[in-house]
Amino acid sequence: MDWLQSLLIEKSSIAHILLIYAFTIFVGVRLGKVKVLGVSLGVTFVLFVGLVIGHFQLGVDAGVAHFVRDFGLILFIYSIGIQVGPGFFQSFKKGGVLLNGLAVMIVALNIVVMLTIFFADGRYSIGEMVGVLSGAVTNTPGLGAAQQTLLDISTNADAAAAQSESMAMGYAAAYPLGVLGIILSMILVKVFFKVKLEKETADIEAENEQSQLQPFVKTIEVTNALVDGQTLLHLHDIINKNFVVSRLKRPDGDIIIPTSQTQIGLGDKLYIVMSQQDEEVFTSILGPAIDMSWETKTGPVVSRRILVTNSDYNGRKIGSLRLHMGYQLNATRVNRAGLDLLANPNLTLQVGDRITVVGNIDDINRLATQMGNSMKRLHEPNMITLFVGIFLGILVGSIPIALPGMSVPMKLGLAGGPLIVAILISRFGYKMHLVTYTSSSAALLMRELGICLFLASVGMLSGEKFVDTVFNVQGATWVAYGFLITFLPLMIVGIIARWKHRLNYYTIMGLMSGSYTDPPALAYGNKTANSDAPAVAYSTVYPLTMFLRIITAQLLILFLA
Repeated sequence: MDWLQSLLIEKSSIAHILLIYAFTIFVGVRLGKVKVLGVSLGVTFVLFVGLVIGHFQLGVDAGVAHFVRDFGLILFIYSIGIQVGPGFFQSFKKGGVLLNGLAVMIVALNIVVMLTIFFADGRYSIGEMVGVLSGAVTNTPGLGAAQQTLLDISTNADAAAAQSESMAMGYAAAYPLGVLGIILSMILVKVFFKVKLEKETADIEAENEQSQLQPFVKTIEVTNALVDGQTLLHLHDIINKNFVVSRLKRPDGDIIIPTSQTQIGLGDKLYIVMSQQDEEVFTSILGPAIDMSWETKTGPVVSRRILVTNSDYNGRKIGSLRLHMGYQLNATRVNRAGLDLLANPNLTLQVGDRITVVGNIDDINRLATQMGNSMKRLHEPNMITLFVGIFLGILVGSIPIALPGMSVPMKLGLAGGPLIVAILISRFGYKMHLVTYTSSSAALLMRELGICLFLASVGMLSGEKFVDTVFNVQGATWVAYGFLITFLPLMIVGIIARWKHRLNYYTIMGLMSGSYTDPPALAYGNKTANSDAPAVAYSTVYPLTMFLRIITAQLLILFLA
């Protein structure tokens, strides 16, 4: 059995390193699926298994653990940036401003409560309290960013390593009750305001029916003699709205693909893609809306979706494709990440978009060949974009930024740099001819692999002193402080959101879970709502919140460490 003993003891051997990481991750992920009172800790349980491994001194060489920790953090942060990037800028537009404002208030209150405890108690270092803060708000990237910043600014490597371990212990102590605190806040808001779930569901459904985000399709019959003979180009001047007339049926039954110079006449039936709130404008100017199933009509005109997979079309505007002149086609909608957008000429295409076109099937097939229309291509990972982004992220994260009143220049570090670069690449990468599309499965694999490697490494590095540090009065104090940091801001903002802004309860649930970037709390909200309303609010505030959690954790260390 010497081989087994050697495998378990030789911490620097490749076999031992792979064995321990594999064991830590698969056991942690499995235990993370176990639910207690309907709540599970998810992948975070990898940290606790790592702590056990470290406690019994079965971990890996410290140098290897540090490398794997930082590499895992970069993968995780970069994948988050790519995921939230497109929505990051959209979240500041009308409709998301209020929710993001409330989320920023929660983030600020978390910091205020933590700093109040830090200055009032005085027994714990800022590193330990930032660890408790990160655990209380269930934000692992913030923990990683703070640890990296602490190591960057410290002149004593051993002291910085010890503080980094204490930070991880504070995180581990506060995390479990942090998850429960979010759910408890949701329940108390419901009780306090005597929320009736049936009424909240009805309100959400009514709001969705009036949604202005989705393109709306209607057939309008022209009965107004004043527009008889007008071109579609002139019609756009008369009706100053975004719309597309994808097909036109003449009174004699002939179906054509109209152009900007096509004249409309009395009795024509127009198949119009518009916003729902604009329907009344069209019916008052053109004529009544009628029921007509275009898809079942015989004729040469059909509607098809084309998948954009040819990178040559990445970043090109729909108007530049000259679809009618080159293919006798009209584009009506573009589906991007599950959201339908009106295909106006200035809309920029990205790889992974699904563009809906109407016209002759042979012309559609020609366009599909040009644009790729190959699902297989989307399954191929874009390795160039991935490593260009990581390369630039590390460079940006290493740039020293001098701030007034600070003796040590600030750096975004291995967390902030890749995050900012990933957000910018995901939104503007097409301008550099970078294909930023990543399949959901590939993005999820990269994100989960990165966080598992990070958590396993943090646990192993901190496990040796974990029991002595946490399972005592100090640990109990951290748990209590963490609960206050979790609970008080959520209750304050939850009351403001409901009492002052009259937000739907399901939206408040998504706001609470999104402001703490906490999937278990979101799962509870989705189960309670039995709809995607919490997920919509979660995704609205998640990008900005994640960014703020990472940056503020670093700033707290820079200014107070």
